[in-house]
Amino acid sequence: MLSPDRMPDLGPLTDAAADYDVVRRAIAHIRGHWRDQPEIDEIAEAAGVTPAELHHLFRRWAGLTPKAFLQALTLDSARTLLRDSASVLDASYEVGLSGPGRLHDLFVTHEAMSPGEWKSGGEGLTISYGYHPSPFGTALVMATGRGLAGLAFGDPGEEQANMADMRRRWPKANYVEDTAKTAPLAHRIFDRKEWRPDRPLRVVLIGTDFEVRVWETLLRIPMGRAATYSAIAGNIGRPAAARAVGAAVGKNPISFVVPCHRVIGKSGDLTGYHWGITRKRAMLGWEAGTVAA
Repeated sequence: MLSPDRMPDLGPLTDAAADYDVVRRAIAHIRGHWRDQPEIDEIAEAAGVTPAELHHLFRRWAGLTPKAFLQALTLDSARTLLRDSASVLDASYEVGLSGPGRLHDLFVTHEAMSPGEWKSGGEGLTISYGYHPSPFGTALVMATGRGLAGLAFGDPGEEQANMADMRRRWPKANYVEDTAKTAPLAHRIFDRKEWRPDRPLRVVLIGTDFEVRVWETLLRIPMGRAATYSAIAGNIGRPAAARAVGAAVGKNPISFVVPCHRVIGKSGDLTGYHWGITRKRAMLGWEAGTVAA
């Protein structure tokens, strides 16, 4: 795993949430000026911190210097994520050859609810939820007795809107706020020391059969790589369904863990993201630091 000076200290996670607020402002400036390759002084001023603070933050948060993080977010770097994207989905990976990024993928196990359970709108299902600080803003963590069922992100003040968004997916479920139950899940998701294949994080996928097939395919995209919508469509045997794949990716209820942020356009365009394009850029940059370590 990463050495202490190459990874963010996510305890307490409140520090990570404050970090993301600065990172969000920095990325917004980078996104608007990346062609000019702005210097750290300019980015720091836009983020409201000193250059030294910004440098320290990025080293702690993503394991990258601000300049390297900028490069990780450029169009050319996005295109490199796509190399052999179709074969990435078909490849098998040996556990003994995996690095920190692959450890994250192996750390997740999943099961799907039956089509009947999905069609009922979650009727009879109890979903516990809680809000937690994370490296990517406020995380809404949702769980059933079978595992993690939902993960959404927002900025302060967006909690109710995010909850309403998630409730629309399973309108007949019973929702119970239980931060004590969801806090251990939040810790395991965002603390890289907890990415252990011998203690897998169980997730439960609640959607149509087609959506679940797309989400299962997302789990096979390694950290530090990406796939296109058309590659995913071909992989599930529906080569003409790239648009439908895009819709399913947008409905993914377990963001980050089921890595819909690793799906980008054929040209390398990062395209949209349900929880905001800035957050998608932040996730890809954060993962670049993990893979590089």
